[in-house]
Amino acid sequence: MKATIMATTAFDTFDEHHGSSALMSDEEIVARIFDHIDNGTTDRGKSSWREPAQNYQSAERLDAELALLRKRWVVFCPSVALSRSGDYIARDAAGTPLIVVRGNDGQVRGFRNACRHRGVQVAKGQGCTSVFVCPYHGWSYGNDGSLRSVPHNDGFPGLDKENRGLVAVECLEKSGLIFVKQDADSKDRKDQPDLPDLIPEGHRVIKSETLEIEANWKLHLESSLEGYHIRSTHQTTFFPVQYDNLTVVESFGQNNRIAFPYQTIEGLRDKPRSTWSTNGRLTYVYHLFPNVVVSTFPDCMQVVVLEPLGLELTRQHMFLLANCGDKGDALDAILKGQEFAKMGAIEDREVVLGAQRGLKAGANEFLEFGLFESAIGRFHEALTGELEDAV
Repeated sequence: MKATIMATTAFDTFDEHHGSSALMSDEEIVARIFDHIDNGTTDRGKSSWREPAQNYQSAERLDAELALLRKRWVVFCPSVALSRSGDYIARDAAGTPLIVVRGNDGQVRGFRNACRHRGVQVAKGQGCTSVFVCPYHGWSYGNDGSLRSVPHNDGFPGLDKENRGLVAVECLEKSGLIFVKQDADSKDRKDQPDLPDLIPEGHRVIKSETLEIEANWKLHLESSLEGYHIRSTHQTTFFPVQYDNLTVVESFGQNNRIAFPYQTIEGLRDKPRSTWSTNGRLTYVYHLFPNVVVSTFPDCMQVVVLEPLGLELTRQHMFLLANCGDKGDALDAILKGQEFAKMGAIEDREVVLGAQRGLKAGANEFLEFGLFESAIGRFHEALTGELEDAV
């Protein structure tokens, strides 16, 4: 069953063809927010979207989504997570064990995480090293992927070390992010991601963690992309400091940026427009199609990568970035603020788990995303289109 668009007569809030350079300035965003506050309005899409419930429950559909994640450029981690030569992260991406490492020459490279002898993974987690050593028989590889040594190599006559290094995957560093593309033969029409510079200069990783959520990855993603739920879900956390159903939604390519204003934005009313800044007065949520969310907070930001592990299981990789020292009041204030954000994230997780359980009730043939949830509709429209193109 294909998803269907239900036409309406609302106005469109975005131009789906514009690039990242067309995102609104701080002044434009604040002016639009003030207009919404004064008129009791919010950005609306021009159509609703009905996503078949089966698309969250079909193993065939999940396999197609994973294949899509392997064929196109997808975010693996922020660049600053691999700031030094030898820094690496080893994890599964779209079901494939990968290593991404910054070499001694400063270049970032990606490899399939499998020894060329018997296929055992040569790295786990994250760390810093100049050499990866297989724990099975000790074959070792440089952080450029080359096969360095084979214990008792006389037992492997004819072994061509030049051609038995770790198997590379394409890797790209751009806009403060590191991307991988596993299927080198794919001719993706969106071959290079077009993104603004998202990570400010001087930011570093102050915290990273991995969490598993017992829900479909799309249900989890959807909870980040609209403000329609703020009042109901976050009654004592976000709602008292934000607004009920007030967002500004922009798109660039297949990506979205959603602005969630804080009530402190009112403090800009009497200031000259030329001085208006959104810093500390709203959260930007960048949805980088298909499975990455970058969120800004006062003095810090999060990069979240969602990895589907199964129809009802998602692994979330979170990187918290800030421009501050290892200790001190600034770091303490950021971590305290993140405790508040974490309470809201827990509330989101509970409703996502409820939505996952609700699928089993069989009550809904489709999930309905209305005009206030336009970024989610655009996500599903783009995902459906990509999967249909791949057939």
